Amino acid sequence: MFVRRKTRNLAEAAFTTLALIYHQTVHNLRKTHSNAVIGLLMAILQTVIMVLGFFAIYWVMGIKRSPLRGDFMLFLMSGIFIFMVHVQAAGAVSGAGSSTSAMMKHGPMNTAIAITAAALAALYTRVVAIIVILWFYHVLGNPVVVENWRGCMAMLLLAWFSGSCIGLVFLSIRQWWPAGGNIITQLFQRINMVASGKMFVANMLPGFMLAMFDWNPLFHIIDQTRGFLFINYTPHYSSISYPVWVTLAILMIGLMAEFVTRNAASLSWTAGR
Repeated sequence: MFVRRKTRNLAEAAFTTLALIYHQTVHNLRKTHSNAVIGLLMAILQTVIMVLGFFAIYWVMGIKRSPLRGDFMLFLMSGIFIFMVHVQAAGAVSGAGSSTSAMMKHGPMNTAIAITAAALAALYTRVVAIIVILWFYHVLGNPVVVENWRGCMAMLLLAWFSGSCIGLVFLSIRQWWPAGGNIITQLFQRINMVASGKMFVANMLPGFMLAMFDWNPLFHIIDQTRGFLFINYTPHYSSISYPVWVTLAILMIGLMAEFVTRNAASLSWTAGR
């Protein structure tokens, strides 16, 4: 615990780091429940409840068919899946643990491993939930037809990566202001319920409404996902390059904030709390 580990070569160091990331990822997956299967079922149930909730909202509003030429449920699920991957990644990374936490006292452990493991655990949970839900819908409902599954998967990973980068900024804020950082993270997740634009189609929005959403990288990712999903839809008011560049900018800000925070970290931060 108090002995500095020395690796003999680069391969051994890489293997040790990957092993630590794997074990920390498994640890994060078992946080919600000691049984990993039950934890995955709870994540699937959470996604199903959100899909059914939005379906009920559309039904009450009298919208019973997709605004696109395609399956209404796929239109609904595409927005919800991308939204949940994004906000869950941000929440997981923001709560990955500070550099003064008890786990960081162990020699091999560091903040990079904790952040990576939290992001991977969130991605694994969401991907398994998406695959299970789509499989059941394909078997019990309508056949799932995806025009370009590679593009959809790329957008899913971009949503996860952008959420992880935003969570990295929130993680740095939490270490300086724990209560405020938690509030900001929750506020971000609640705002994106509407600001993500998952309930709308960008091509059909008037100009004054489009300006309310096109600042959000998640809005672009969801719209591009539907372009890859449906053969009859081509996005005109969103792009892939915008969320990529915004994500890279946020990543640089998050890395600099985490570096400054880690160097300024002190065990005395929690002495008076």
